[in-house]
Amino acid sequence: MPTETERMLAGEPYDPTDPALVADRERARGLVRRYNATTEAERDHRRTLLDELFDAGGGDAVVEPPFRCDYGYNVAVGTDFFANFGCVFLDVTPIRFGDRCLLGPGVHVYTPTHPIDPDERATGRERGEPVTVGDDVWIGGRAVVTPGVTIGDGAVVAAGSVVTSDVPERVVAGGNPARVIREISDDAPTSS
Repeated sequence: MPTETERMLAGEPYDPTDPALVADRERARGLVRRYNATTEAERDHRRTLLDELFDAGGGDAVVEPPFRCDYGYNVAVGTDFFANFGCVFLDVTPIRFGDRCLLGPGVHVYTPTHPIDPDERATGRERGEPVTVGDDVWIGGRAVVTPGVTIGDGAVVAAGSVVTSDVPERVVAGGNPARVIREISDDAPTSS
């Protein structure tokens, strides 16, 4: 019989009050608390903590405190990853960022989902859907990425957007819910 952790990682309904999952969240919160207490001068210590927290890629990542996550071990970041102040990753299933991703302040990425039916929701069981962000993606401040979304390579998500469905490669998406605003051409300016 699979454990609650195995169910969670498989995206199946699981019990988040399972003692092993509670312990995993407490471990992550301890690491995050220590990370958020670091100063700008403690770059090596920050790298060590991210390496311990994230599944992959913490070594050269820049994550400005404060930062929050559920487990950390479901987060993988590519090279040259940057997350500005106040980002939150609810990682009950994998959150994967490609290379050269930039996150504005207060970006939230969610993988947990809860049943729509109130009786089923009252059981406390939940499940997750992974989020994948491609290479060279810029997500503007205060954007929210919801469970199960994939954001394609080279995309830009406008500040304040709520991303509820996949975003194609090389487009600007924005709004609530986010929709494609325009394509990014090869001759597009390099800054806005």
